Amino acid sequence: MRKEDKNIVIGQISDKLSEYAHFYLVDLTALDAAATSELRRKCFEQNITLMVVKNKLLQKALEASETDFSSLYGTLKGTTAVMFCNTANVPAKLLKKYAKDGINPSLKAAYAEEGIYVGANQLDVLSAIKSKNEVIADIVALLQSPAKNVISALQSGGNTIHGVLKTLGERPE
Repeated sequence: MRKEDKNIVIGQISDKLSEYAHFYLVDLTALDAAATSELRRKCFEQNITLMVVKNKLLQKALEASETDFSSLYGTLKGTTAVMFCNTANVPAKLLKKYAKDGINPSLKAAYAEEGIYVGANQLDVLSAIKSKNEVIADIVALLQSPAKNVISALQSGGNTIHGVLKTLGERPE
């Protein structure tokens, strides 16, 4: 590969790194062509960009980034595919589903929610990370809970007070 071509590829990887908030480094050597095709299709359906890269070119792109990715350099051995996404836990859930089905694209490392996770044993941790929308939903539910309790207490108390007043009003003097 010519130096100009390498620089173009490094630029493309750098663009993806800046475009997406999270990425996973995955080894796809255990997958055959049909399984790789199926994984690409699933990634497309879930808005994940899957890109097979040369390790040296990926390392150059990571070095050019403003973030310190030096702890990922040790994982750049063998075949590496990068899964780019904007929701941190989606690729982990997809990889976990594949592992459950007996097809094993193995996780090398990940950069998610501004943290670096190295090793396949981090898959459970990564899949448990809540997305921004899930956190917002949890906060809204927590904020609504006290208001719902107050409204419920007022409504049930109102019925009780109304019943007492009605009984007192119907009572003969």
